[in-house]
Amino acid sequence: MAQAIWKGAISFGMVTIPIKVYSATEEKDISFRQVHVADGGRIRYKRVCSECGEEVPYSDIGKGYEMADGRMVVLEPDDFADLPLSSKKVIDVLEFVPADQVDPLYLGKSYYLAADGGPGGKPYVLLRDALEGSELYALVKVALRSRESLALLRTHENVLILQVMLWPDEVRDAAFAAPDEDIEIRKQEKAMAESYIDTLRGEFDPDQYHDEYRHALEQVVEAKAAGVPLPAESEEEETEGAEVVDLVAALRASVEAAKARRAGGGSSSEEPAKKSSPAKKTAAKKAAPAKKAAAAKKAPAKKTAAKKAAKKSA
Repeated sequence: MAQAIWKGAISFGMVTIPIKVYSATEEKDISFRQVHVADGGRIRYKRVCSECGEEVPYSDIGKGYEMADGRMVVLEPDDFADLPLSSKKVIDVLEFVPADQVDPLYLGKSYYLAADGGPGGKPYVLLRDALEGSELYALVKVALRSRESLALLRTHENVLILQVMLWPDEVRDAAFAAPDEDIEIRKQEKAMAESYIDTLRGEFDPDQYHDEYRHALEQVVEAKAAGVPLPAESEEEETEGAEVVDLVAALRASVEAAKARRAGGGSSSEEPAKKSSPAKKTAAKKAAPAKKAAAAKKAPAKKTAAKKAAKKSA
Protein backbone atom coordinates (compact mmCIF):
# COMPACT_ATOMS: atom_id res chain seq x y z
CA MET A 1 0.00 0.00 0.00
CA ALA A 2 1.21 3.52 -0.79
CA GLN A 3 2.65 5.49 2.12
CA ALA A 4 1.15 8.82 3.10
CA ILE A 5 3.55 11.70 2.51
CA TRP A 6 1.78 14.08 4.89
CA LYS A 7 -0.80 14.04 7.66
CA GLY A 8 -2.89 16.97 8.78
CA ALA A 9 -6.41 18.33 8.64
CA ILE A 10 -8.71 20.36 6.42
CA SER A 11 -10.09 23.40 8.20
CA PHE A 12 -13.62 23.74 6.79
CA GLY A 13 -15.24 26.53 8.80
CA MET A 14 -15.79 25.18 12.30
CA VAL A 15 -15.31 21.62 11.01
CA THR A 16 -11.93 19.88 11.11
CA ILE A 17 -11.36 16.93 8.77
CA PRO A 18 -8.31 14.76 9.62
CA ILE A 19 -6.70 13.56 6.39
CA LYS A 20 -3.72 11.75 4.92
CA VAL A 21 -2.06 12.93 1.70
CA TYR A 22 -0.87 10.53 -1.02
CA SER A 23 0.87 11.25 -4.32
CA ALA A 24 -1.64 10.96 -7.16
CA THR A 25 0.87 10.82 -10.01
CA GLU A 26 4.19 9.21 -10.85
CA GLU A 27 6.62 9.74 -13.69
CA LYS A 28 7.30 6.83 -16.02
CA ASP A 29 10.39 8.22 -17.73
CA ILE A 30 13.30 5.83 -18.21
CA SER A 31 16.17 6.92 -15.95
CA PHE A 32 19.81 6.58 -16.92
CA ARG A 33 23.07 6.47 -14.96
CA GLN A 34 26.21 8.33 -15.92
CA VAL A 35 28.82 5.71 -16.83
CA HIS A 36 32.34 5.37 -18.18
CA VAL A 37 31.79 4.48 -21.84
CA ALA A 38 34.89 2.26 -21.94
CA ASP A 39 33.78 -0.22 -19.27
CA GLY A 40 30.28 0.78 -18.10
CA GLY A 41 31.43 1.73 -14.61
CA ARG A 42 29.24 4.17 -12.65
CA ILE A 43 30.48 7.76 -12.35
CA ARG A 44 30.81 8.90 -8.74
CA TYR A 45 31.05 12.46 -7.45
CA LYS A 46 32.77 13.66 -4.30
CA ARG A 47 31.26 16.43 -2.17
CA VAL A 48 34.16 18.82 -1.74
CA CYS A 49 34.08 22.11 0.19
CA SER A 50 35.13 25.07 -1.97
CA GLU A 51 36.69 26.80 1.07
CA CYS A 52 38.84 24.12 2.72
CA GLY A 53 39.05 21.59 -0.12
CA GLU A 54 38.02 18.74 2.19
CA GLU A 55 35.53 16.02 1.21
CA VAL A 56 32.38 16.60 3.29
CA PRO A 57 30.23 13.73 4.65
CA TYR A 58 26.53 14.03 3.89
CA SER A 59 25.74 14.46 7.60
CA ASP A 60 27.71 17.74 7.61
CA ILE A 61 25.97 19.24 4.59
CA GLY A 62 23.37 21.92 5.27
CA LYS A 63 21.51 24.64 3.41
CA GLY A 64 22.83 28.09 2.72
CA TYR A 65 21.45 31.22 1.09
CA GLU A 66 23.85 33.41 -0.89
CA MET A 67 23.30 37.13 -0.36
CA ALA A 68 23.69 39.71 -3.13
CA ASP A 69 27.10 40.70 -1.71
CA GLY A 70 28.34 37.10 -1.83
CA ARG A 71 27.96 36.31 1.88
CA MET A 72 26.55 32.86 2.65
CA VAL A 73 23.88 32.58 5.35
CA VAL A 74 23.83 29.05 6.79
CA LEU A 75 20.40 27.81 7.91
CA GLU A 76 19.85 25.05 10.47
CA PRO A 77 16.93 22.57 10.51
CA ASP A 78 15.46 24.43 13.51
CA ASP A 79 15.31 27.62 11.44
CA PHE A 80 12.82 25.94 9.10
CA ALA A 81 10.86 24.24 11.88
CA ASP A 82 10.19 27.56 13.60
CA LEU A 83 8.79 29.35 10.54
CA PRO A 84 5.43 30.99 11.42
CA LEU A 85 3.26 29.04 8.99
CA SER A 86 -0.33 28.75 10.16
CA SER A 87 -0.86 26.12 7.46
CA LYS A 88 1.95 23.79 8.62
CA LYS A 89 -0.38 20.89 9.40
CA VAL A 90 -3.66 22.41 8.27
CA ILE A 91 -5.19 22.82 4.82
CA ASP A 92 -6.92 26.16 5.27
CA VAL A 93 -10.00 26.75 3.10
CA LEU A 94 -9.84 30.41 2.01
CA GLU A 95 -12.82 30.62 -0.35
CA PHE A 96 -14.76 28.74 -3.02
CA VAL A 97 -14.19 29.79 -6.64
CA PRO A 98 -15.89 28.85 -9.94
CA ALA A 99 -14.06 25.94 -11.55
CA ASP A 100 -14.12 27.56 -14.99
CA GLN A 101 -12.24 30.62 -13.72
CA VAL A 102 -9.07 28.69 -12.84
CA ASP A 103 -6.45 28.97 -15.58
CA PRO A 104 -4.63 25.59 -15.98
CA LEU A 105 -1.38 27.57 -16.24
CA TYR A 106 -1.42 27.83 -12.43
CA LEU A 107 -1.90 24.11 -11.76
CA GLY A 108 0.88 21.88 -10.43
CA LYS A 109 1.17 18.44 -8.81
CA SER A 110 -1.90 16.51 -7.66
CA TYR A 111 -2.43 14.57 -4.43
CA TYR A 112 -5.14 12.22 -3.16
CA LEU A 113 -6.67 13.06 0.21
CA ALA A 114 -7.94 10.20 2.38
CA ALA A 115 -9.93 10.48 5.61
CA ASP A 116 -7.63 9.69 8.54
CA GLY A 117 -9.54 7.45 10.93
CA GLY A 118 -13.22 6.77 11.54
CA PRO A 119 -14.25 10.19 12.93
CA GLY A 120 -12.97 11.92 9.80
CA GLY A 121 -15.21 9.92 7.47
CA LYS A 122 -18.45 11.87 7.81
CA PRO A 123 -17.06 15.42 7.45
CA TYR A 124 -14.90 14.16 4.55
CA VAL A 125 -17.96 12.84 2.72
CA LEU A 126 -19.87 16.02 3.55
CA LEU A 127 -17.24 18.27 1.93
CA ARG A 128 -16.79 15.91 -1.02
CA ASP A 129 -20.51 15.72 -1.80
CA ALA A 130 -20.99 19.47 -1.35
CA LEU A 131 -18.19 20.18 -3.82
CA GLU A 132 -19.33 17.50 -6.27
CA GLY A 133 -22.44 19.30 -7.44
CA SER A 134 -21.35 22.88 -6.92
CA GLU A 135 -19.06 23.45 -9.94
CA LEU A 136 -16.77 25.16 -7.43
CA TYR A 137 -13.23 24.50 -6.24
CA ALA A 138 -12.09 25.21 -2.68
CA LEU A 139 -9.11 27.58 -2.77
CA VAL A 140 -6.78 26.61 0.09
CA LYS A 141 -3.35 27.22 1.57
CA VAL A 142 -1.09 24.32 2.48
CA ALA A 143 2.56 23.80 3.47
CA LEU A 144 4.07 20.68 1.88
CA ARG A 145 7.76 19.84 2.01
CA SER A 146 8.89 23.15 3.50
CA ARG A 147 6.95 25.21 1.00
CA GLU A 148 3.65 27.04 1.39
CA SER A 149 1.42 26.96 -1.67
CA LEU A 150 -1.99 27.90 -2.88
CA ALA A 151 -3.95 24.83 -3.89
CA LEU A 152 -7.38 23.66 -4.98
CA LEU A 153 -9.61 21.06 -3.38
CA ARG A 154 -11.75 19.27 -5.95
CA THR A 155 -13.31 15.87 -6.44
CA HIS A 156 -12.22 13.02 -8.70
CA GLU A 157 -13.71 9.52 -8.80
CA ASN A 158 -15.32 9.85 -5.37
CA VAL A 159 -12.25 11.18 -3.55
CA LEU A 160 -10.92 14.63 -2.71
CA ILE A 161 -7.96 15.89 -4.72
CA LEU A 162 -5.46 18.51 -3.58
CA GLN A 163 -4.15 20.33 -6.65
CA VAL A 164 -1.12 22.45 -5.78
CA MET A 165 -0.89 25.79 -7.61
CA LEU A 166 1.81 28.25 -8.55
CA TRP A 167 1.85 31.68 -6.99
CA PRO A 168 1.03 34.49 -9.45
CA ASP A 169 4.64 35.74 -9.43
CA GLU A 170 5.82 32.25 -10.47
CA VAL A 171 3.93 32.40 -13.77
CA ARG A 172 6.03 34.05 -16.44
CA ASP A 173 4.80 36.48 -19.05
CA ALA A 174 5.24 35.34 -22.64
CA ALA A 175 8.71 36.54 -23.65
CA PHE A 176 7.82 36.99 -27.30
CA ALA A 177 5.57 39.14 -29.42
CA ALA A 178 2.16 37.89 -30.48
CA PRO A 179 1.52 37.57 -34.24
CA ASP A 180 0.83 40.89 -35.94
CA GLU A 181 -2.70 42.07 -35.19
CA ASP A 182 -2.90 43.41 -38.74
CA ILE A 183 -2.94 39.88 -40.14
CA GLU A 184 -6.28 39.33 -41.84
CA ILE A 185 -7.98 35.95 -41.72
CA ARG A 186 -10.57 35.35 -44.43
CA LYS A 187 -13.96 34.00 -43.39
CA GLN A 188 -13.40 30.95 -45.58
CA GLU A 189 -10.09 30.19 -43.82
CA LYS A 190 -11.63 30.52 -40.36
CA ALA A 191 -14.63 28.40 -41.37
CA MET A 192 -12.36 25.65 -42.68
CA ALA A 193 -10.22 25.73 -39.50
CA GLU A 194 -13.38 25.45 -37.38
CA SER A 195 -14.53 22.58 -39.59
CA TYR A 196 -11.27 20.74 -38.94
CA ILE A 197 -11.59 21.31 -35.19
CA ASP A 198 -15.17 20.02 -35.31
CA THR A 199 -14.07 16.95 -37.27
CA LEU A 200 -11.61 16.02 -34.51
CA ARG A 201 -14.02 16.77 -31.67
CA GLY A 202 -14.22 13.89 -29.20
CA GLU A 203 -14.66 12.85 -25.58
CA PHE A 204 -11.56 13.21 -23.42
CA ASP A 205 -10.09 9.71 -23.12
CA PRO A 206 -6.32 9.81 -22.45
CA ASP A 207 -6.12 6.00 -22.29
CA GLN A 208 -6.26 5.85 -26.09
CA TYR A 209 -2.90 7.64 -26.35
CA HIS A 210 0.51 6.19 -25.52
CA ASP A 211 4.07 7.39 -24.96
CA GLU A 212 5.58 6.14 -28.22
CA TYR A 213 9.01 7.60 -27.46
CA ARG A 214 9.29 5.72 -24.14
CA HIS A 215 8.13 2.49 -25.81
CA ALA A 216 10.72 2.85 -28.57
CA LEU A 217 13.45 3.65 -26.03
CA GLU A 218 12.54 0.55 -23.99
CA GLN A 219 12.90 -1.54 -27.17
CA VAL A 220 16.36 -0.07 -27.77
CA VAL A 221 17.46 -0.87 -24.19
CA GLU A 222 16.08 -4.42 -24.39
CA ALA A 223 17.78 -5.02 -27.74
CA LYS A 224 21.13 -3.76 -26.43
CA ALA A 225 20.80 -5.93 -23.29
CA ALA A 226 19.99 -9.02 -25.38
CA GLY A 227 22.72 -8.31 -27.92
CA VAL A 228 20.33 -8.33 -30.86
CA PRO A 229 20.00 -5.79 -33.69
CA LEU A 230 18.25 -2.55 -32.82
CA PRO A 231 14.62 -2.18 -33.94
CA ALA A 232 14.23 -0.83 -37.47
CA GLU A 233 13.72 2.90 -37.55
CA SER A 234 10.28 3.82 -38.86
CA GLU A 235 10.18 6.20 -41.79
CA GLU A 236 8.42 9.45 -41.03
CA GLU A 237 7.52 12.09 -43.50
CA GLU A 238 9.47 15.33 -43.11
CA THR A 239 7.26 18.29 -42.29
CA GLU A 240 9.74 20.85 -40.95
CA GLY A 241 10.00 23.93 -43.09
CA ALA A 242 7.01 23.04 -45.24
CA GLU A 243 5.51 26.09 -46.89
CA VAL A 244 1.79 26.71 -46.68
CA VAL A 245 0.76 27.83 -50.15
CA ASP A 246 -3.00 27.83 -49.65
CA LEU A 247 -4.43 27.65 -46.12
CA VAL A 248 -7.90 26.71 -47.29
CA ALA A 249 -6.61 23.90 -49.50
CA ALA A 250 -4.36 22.61 -46.73
CA LEU A 251 -7.17 22.65 -44.16
CA ARG A 252 -9.63 21.06 -46.59
CA ALA A 253 -7.15 18.23 -47.16
CA SER A 254 -6.73 17.90 -43.39
CA VAL A 255 -10.49 17.65 -42.88
CA GLU A 256 -10.78 14.93 -45.52
CA ALA A 257 -7.84 13.01 -44.04
CA ALA A 258 -9.32 13.23 -40.53
CA LYS A 259 -12.70 12.01 -41.76
CA ALA A 260 -11.04 9.11 -43.55
CA ARG A 261 -9.10 8.10 -40.43
CA ARG A 262 -12.22 8.18 -38.27
CA ALA A 263 -14.26 6.29 -40.83
CA GLY A 264 -11.56 3.63 -40.87
CA GLY A 265 -11.59 3.31 -37.07
CA GLY A 266 -8.33 5.20 -36.60
CA SER A 267 -7.61 7.98 -34.14
CA SER A 268 -5.72 11.22 -34.32
CA SER A 269 -2.90 9.55 -32.35
CA GLU A 270 -2.11 7.30 -35.29
CA GLU A 271 0.37 8.26 -37.97
CA PRO A 272 -1.30 10.63 -40.43
CA ALA A 273 -1.86 9.55 -43.99
CA LYS A 274 0.95 10.29 -46.46
CA LYS A 275 0.53 13.50 -48.38
CA SER A 276 2.22 14.67 -51.54
CA SER A 277 2.23 18.45 -51.33
CA PRO A 278 4.06 20.68 -48.81
CA ALA A 279 0.80 22.42 -47.94
CA LYS A 280 -0.79 19.13 -46.95
CA LYS A 281 2.23 18.18 -44.85
CA THR A 282 1.87 21.29 -42.76
CA ALA A 283 -1.82 20.71 -42.30
CA ALA A 284 -1.17 17.20 -41.00
CA LYS A 285 1.33 18.58 -38.55
CA LYS A 286 -1.38 20.79 -37.05
CA ALA A 287 -3.66 17.88 -36.16
CA ALA A 288 -2.52 17.60 -32.52
CA PRO A 289 -3.15 21.25 -31.55
CA ALA A 290 -6.59 21.06 -33.11
CA LYS A 291 -7.39 18.08 -30.89
CA LYS A 292 -6.43 20.10 -27.85
CA ALA A 293 -8.56 22.99 -28.95
CA ALA A 294 -11.54 20.71 -29.37
CA ALA A 295 -11.14 19.38 -25.84
CA ALA A 296 -10.87 22.88 -24.47
CA LYS A 297 -13.98 23.97 -26.35
CA LYS A 298 -16.08 21.54 -24.33
CA ALA A 299 -15.57 23.49 -21.10
CA PRO A 300 -15.43 27.20 -22.01
CA ALA A 301 -13.80 29.33 -19.37
CA LYS A 302 -14.97 32.73 -18.23
CA LYS A 303 -12.62 35.61 -18.86
CA THR A 304 -11.04 36.41 -15.53
CA ALA A 305 -8.56 39.09 -14.65
CA ALA A 306 -5.81 36.46 -14.61
CA LYS A 307 -6.74 35.23 -18.05
CA LYS A 308 -6.99 38.72 -19.49
CA ALA A 309 -3.54 39.47 -18.16
CA ALA A 310 -2.19 36.27 -19.66
CA LYS A 311 -3.70 37.11 -23.05
CA LYS A 312 -2.35 40.63 -22.92
CA SER A 313 1.13 39.42 -22.14
CA ALA A 314 0.95 36.87 -24.95
